[in-house]
Amino acid sequence: MYGLPLSTERKQQLPKKAIYAKFEWKPAQREHFDADIARIDIVAVVSPGTVPGLGEGLVVKEFYLLAVQLKRREYDIQNIAQLTKLIPQNMVFALQYDNRTQFAVFHTKLFTSAWQPTEEAVLPLSGLSLDAVWENIVKGIGQIEVAEGHTLTEQIVVDDQRAKLLAQIATLERKMANEKQPRRKREYFELIKKLKEQIKQ
Repeated sequence: MYGLPLSTERKQQLPKKAIYAKFEWKPAQREHFDADIARIDIVAVVSPGTVPGLGEGLVVKEFYLLAVQLKRREYDIQNIAQLTKLIPQNMVFALQYDNRTQFAVFHTKLFTSAWQPTEEAVLPLSGLSLDAVWENIVKGIGQIEVAEGHTLTEQIVVDDQRAKLLAQIATLERKMANEKQPRRKREYFELIKKLKEQIKQ
């Protein structure tokens, strides 16, 4: 399953009723969740006990792979985010719809991969310890390049800040293009210049 060793495979369904009970959801919240998700199964457990030669991490002791059968491709990401709170463990989600799979993982926030044919979807175990394997999975799914001197978590913060600055610049550039007054155009130009300098830092 997804290129993982056979020794990691499990088959344990997580009933939706148990999820509703755990979160004490109201009927409207249940309906919203049920509209997206058909079924959830734990399909693999990756640990030193299931992968010979893999060292225990200082932080990550094991992680679960959950297969989530979706009822529609355009699902609400918040429903997957809720699942990350279900078990106090590191989890990777294989979201499945119409013979295609999208991986999702939570590390400070939820990251998702591109959709791909299920038969081609692979979750590589790259690293000697579970900490390294987990970090590489997050980097792969989130397409994160960690700069020298940064931890993965620090890089996520930096990338988020950069994305916010780029969004602000795009908004100001649109306003500048539509502005008729030269003085206001100049103000927008100076603001954009300052934001671009912040990105370079």
